[in-house]
Amino acid sequence: MPYVNIKVTKEGVTREQKTQLIKGVTDLLRDVLGKDPATTFVVIDEVELTDWGVGGTNVEDWRKQQAQARAHTST
Repeated sequence: MPYVNIKVTKEGVTREQKTQLIKGVTDLLRDVLGKDPATTFVVIDEVELTDWGVGGTNVEDWRKQQAQARAHTST
């Protein structure tokens, strides 16, 4: 009974995109591991940018830093 938890940043993932993720993961587990889709569970959590960290900072601030760094290197 597989359980898959997908975490994405909360940036407007649509219902249709979530449906595609759920179906795609379910199909992958069926095709690769022979798991029964009827007993495969997929959960999608949307996480606020400020609740997700990378490089010691939250994603919102990290992206700002990356954009500033790109702006400095492109000039």
